[in-house]
Amino acid sequence: MSSMERENLRKFKTLANNLKELRKLYSYTQKEVAEKLGVAYQSYQAYEIGVAVPTLQNFIKLAEIYDVFLDYLIEKKDL
Repeated sequence: MSSMERENLRKFKTLANNLKELRKLYSYTQKEVAEKLGVAYQSYQAYEIGVAVPTLQNFIKLAEIYDVFLDYLIEKKDL
């Protein structure tokens, strides 16, 4: 595995963890976030377990829902 592939995998895992942390911080259920995004519950669940990546449109919506910058979702930089 190349270093670029390893870095992408790390960011993918970070995204999944950040989504879960933010959802819990806001006391939302996965179903509630899925409804806010307009996606199936299973789709959102896949984002949190790291087997799917949100579309760009949903990335933007997630940042709006949690009031964070887009790069925070991937890198978890300071708010």
